[in-house]
Amino acid sequence: MTEDFRAMHGLYLEDLKTGMSAQFGKTVGEADIQAFAGVSGDTNPIHLHQGFAATSRFGQRIAHGMLSASFISTVVGTKLPGPGSIYISQSLNFKAPVKIGDTVTAVCTIVDIDAAKRRVRLATECRVGTTVVLDGEAVILVPRRPA
Repeated sequence: MTEDFRAMHGLYLEDLKTGMSAQFGKTVGEADIQAFAGVSGDTNPIHLHQGFAATSRFGQRIAHGMLSASFISTVVGTKLPGPGSIYISQSLNFKAPVKIGDTVTAVCTIVDIDAAKRRVRLATECRVGTTVVLDGEAVILVPRRPA
């Protein structure tokens, strides 16, 4: 039995235009911090130990920066361009901490399309409310529509 995976595919290069945008939001909870530490191996006590974190510049535990950055990957892999797209690169600038209980919204906006190379450049940003907690740029390889 052969499955037809075409219905699972995201947007093709021909579907994209500069200015298109998509987002994903998630409230970061204790379970997210624990799971990310377990999966990534990042057990920095700034994320896991209240006593240690209280002595930091933040005065409390904060979420892993890469946890917030992973929400950009969620947008790329599920929405814009979506399934079938491949990450080429990502730059990140961390601007502010994310606290447990904060809702992080990742926003990706197409700023350039290189049709010859099938690459799309995205402005990427994560916000908590109106505060930008990280920003950067991603380059994504996008498939062409099948003939």
